[in-house]
Amino acid sequence: MAMLNRLLTCISSAALLAVCGPALAGDGQPSPWQMGFQKAATPIMEQITSFHDFINLISILIALFVLGLLIYVMVRFNEKRHSQPSRTTHNTMLEVAWTIIPVLILVAIAIPSFRLLFAQYDFPKADLTLTATGSQWYWTYEYPDHGITFASIMVQEADLKPGQPRLLTVDREVVVPVNKNVIVQVKASDVIHDFAVPSFGVKLDAVPGRLQKTWFRAERTGMFYGQCSELCGRNHAFMPIAVRVVTDEEFAAWLDSQKKSAARDDAGKVTTAQK
Repeated sequence: MAMLNRLLTCISSAALLAVCGPALAGDGQPSPWQMGFQKAATPIMEQITSFHDFINLISILIALFVLGLLIYVMVRFNEKRHSQPSRTTHNTMLEVAWTIIPVLILVAIAIPSFRLLFAQYDFPKADLTLTATGSQWYWTYEYPDHGITFASIMVQEADLKPGQPRLLTVDREVVVPVNKNVIVQVKASDVIHDFAVPSFGVKLDAVPGRLQKTWFRAERTGMFYGQCSELCGRNHAFMPIAVRVVTDEEFAAWLDSQKKSAARDDAGKVTTAQK
């Protein structure tokens, strides 16, 4: 009886977490007690979330079926109720079923999987091109069409302002316009890094000597955070990515302000980040 109570408690807790998961999901950054993905801000991330939920549903149904089958076998065919075991060794219909059904399940998984992969790698026409270069231990961003380049370095905890998240806030944010296709070219200057922004569904290795690319289209304004997701050395945990999505008018004003301050010297803070 005690074991049954524990089982029911676990099941109810899991159901509660599944129901509350979306409500606890962070918007652009992690949240306390978050169980699922961060809230999607791009069509790709919406597809990833949908595919993830679909796979979870299939996994849960399979697990429940196997659990039910095990319980049925233990109850129906135990020694007390079935002292003379069956000597059946083959069942054609059963063998056909346990071959065909898994194939159909895999096909059902493959179709949305291929659609998602195609969407991720079918690059649209770029409205904005951004180059992100990973270095130990900071990011350098370049807007090649606008002649803007700057280093983005994590703000130390002692310098944080109220409301700024620890280990995610940077001194200079990436700024992009809302509802525009942004092509991100990713590379590294020293070791392998990884450019990852969960709310955008973006995660791509930055490899020295190789130029890779990904894309996103943010559908709402706001701040969205990510981090380097490839172990890259002692200060790997201190390479945040901060992307501010703004309106077209705000983006144009930001571009103008950046061009006026293009001569800003980042050498000092880069040296500090490398220590």
